[in-house]
Order: sequence, then structure tokens, then C-alpha cells
Amino acid sequence: MRDSMREGGTVLTGARVVQPAGTVEDARLTVADGRIASVAPQAGPARPGTAPQAPGGPRDDGGPAALDLSGHWIVPGFVDIHVHGAGGASFSGGTHEQARTVIDTHRGHGTTTMLASTVTGDLDDLARQAGVLAELAEDGELAGIHFEGPFISPHRCGAHQPSLLRDPAPADVRKLVEAGRGQTRMLTLAPELPGGLDSVRLLADSGVIAAVGHTDSSYDAVQEAVAAGATVATHLFNAMPALGHRSPGPVAALLEDERVTVELINDGVHLHPAVLQLAFGTAGAGRVAFITDAMGAAGMGDGRYPLGPMEVDVRDGVARLVDGGSIAGSTLTLDTAFRRAVTVDGLPVGDVVAALSATPAKVLGAYDRIGSLEPGKDADLVVFDDRFALVGIMRKGAWIVEPGS
Repeated sequence: MRDSMREGGTVLTGARVVQPAGTVEDARLTVADGRIASVAPQAGPARPGTAPQAPGGPRDDGGPAALDLSGHWIVPGFVDIHVHGAGGASFSGGTHEQARTVIDTHRGHGTTTMLASTVTGDLDDLARQAGVLAELAEDGELAGIHFEGPFISPHRCGAHQPSLLRDPAPADVRKLVEAGRGQTRMLTLAPELPGGLDSVRLLADSGVIAAVGHTDSSYDAVQEAVAAGATVATHLFNAMPALGHRSPGPVAALLEDERVTVELINDGVHLHPAVLQLAFGTAGAGRVAFITDAMGAAGMGDGRYPLGPMEVDVRDGVARLVDGGSIAGSTLTLDTAFRRAVTVDGLPVGDVVAALSATPAKVLGAYDRIGSLEPGKDADLVVFDDRFALVGIMRKGAWIVEPGS
């Protein structure tokens, strides 16, 4: 392989390029000015089952240098709407340095767009964290802020400090929304708590995603929350009552409603493969968003790590609270989630790509810019070899990891 950067852009040839309409075999993907300029078969008509493409793209003679990626896959950059930390750092650390470590670590695993998720804390502390994260969002380094807690159920608090939980009084919810200076994108709450439905309506009216999670809600209560404007299920199945045949609970209400996008943590720990298949079969790839829910140990090794005010012990890659032993987020990165979904779970590559890129991009209202490899969109892409090992990452037309380097 040779240097693919030259005046005029970047051309990637020979790979399978996964697009919404299908996979383009033996493709030629051109990048110019940080955006996808064209995607087309290299020669001849598209093969059966591949996406139709507009002709065009620069020629080899006198045009940009071409990087041969024959035998590889090119997929859109991953979009993570629920991530707390990585690289030994946390978004809840409250500093630019820690936030940058998290961003850089996940970018190195193919996540080109992410929300910064906080954990339950004192409202004033969360507001201060939001100020730091808002600056990074304003600079384009983050897609915004996701507050997970403190407005969650004490019966389903998971790895959140019980003493810091509170009911979702609309005034307190508004305080956090405003602390994000226009960069608050999502807030997770338990809608059955006092003030829950009013807060869902407030969030919806403010253009902030209301997510149902860490909840002890009934089926009916979740239906009311969705009717009030909730549109995301925070890590479906986890931190909520199990699906029951007489008491279906929140899982059934969230899975069945076409207005709701369901988050899934595909690390082989949080969900049994059969449950993953159930969610995909019911909701479809267009309503599933794979997330990491990663904490500071992502991209690191076993050991002890902070998660907000809590301490987490990581053994064999599984994070659990030191006190109580509850699962405390994950050590997952989205390249691993991609590889597992395709090679272990047997999901079609196109569906996995949708769950990792297109669907979460749509949740953020950013699908016009990211989430698929279509002309005019940001040149955010990930390159895998034929065994689905990550070998390249590009963000806005610049290589983070260049294939063959």
C-alpha cells in the first residue's frame, strides 16, 4: 500500500463498501474536502444485490493516489450515544484532559462520533462537568452530553450512588439541561418517579432526548412516558424489570413501540445472545443502537477504576462495583461490538452497520451529516480486513489509523 493523501483527495479502491441500499463490491470510494465525494463500482455494472451508484469519481491518471483495499470492508464511522469513559479516564472526571483521553481512546476503536455520558452526582457537580463537556461539544469533539441519573429509581440504580438519587423535579431537570449550554442531547430518567412524566414533556419540548432507563416502571407507565415524548430505551433489559408473561414491564412497552430506539450492549456479558436476537427480531436494525456504556477500563486492562463517586473492580474484562458486585458499565469498544455481532451472533453486516452508525445518527438528528457512506456526508469510516480486524479509521477525511501504517 502507498500513501493515499495527495492534492485532490483520497481514493480507496477494491473494498466492499457498506451503504444503506446494500454493499458495493470492488468499490471505488473517493474523499474530497473531508466528505464522501462518490462511491461506485470500479468497473462494469454493479453485481446482483449491490447498491446502485452514480457514475463518477476521479481517474487514476493525474487524479488522487489510490489506496488498494481489496479484500477489506469499509463501513461508516461508529456513533456511540452512551459512553462514560475509556483509557483510564472518565467524562465525569470534570477535566478537559480526562475527556480528551476518553475521546481519543474510543476514536482509536472506530467511534468517530459520541455523546459524553455522566453518572449520578450532586447537581452542582454535574453542572460543572457539563460546562467542560459543552466546550468540547462546541468545538466539534463531542456530539453533546448525556446525563444518566440522578433521576433514576433507587430499586434499579445499578452502578449509581443511591444516596445521590433524586426524583425528577422539572426544575432540577431544567437546571441540568441549561448547564449544557445547548449541548445537552439526552437525559435518562425513571418516568414512574414523581415529576417523571412532566420532566419527559419538558425534555421533549426542549429538543432533548428523553430516555427511559434505570426504571422500575410498569408496562402502562412506560407507555405513558412514550406518549409524553420518550424516544430512547437506555440499555434495554439492563437495570429494569425482566420481561414477564403476566407483567410485561418496560421491556415489552419499549420494544413494541416504533417511536422508541433501544440501546443494546453487545459485549457477551450484559445480554445473552438469544436476548440480542429477540431485540433485533422485534425492533429491527432501524430501531437498535449498539452502545458501549463503557467506563474507564475500556481500552485498558483489569484493575480498579473510579466511576463517578463509585469504585469499580475489573476482572477478565468485566466491570463490577467493589461494594455490592453489580455490573458497572462495560469495557467494550464498538469495533469489538461490530466483530462480535457479525462473527458470533451471525447478524447481517448491513444490520450491524445500521445499529452502530445509521440508527444512532438518526437519534441525534445528525443523519444528514454522518451515519452512512453517501456522497456529501462527512468522510467518517472504518476499515476492517476479511477477518473483521480493524485496520483503518478516518474522521472528516483525515486518517486516525491509516491501513498499512
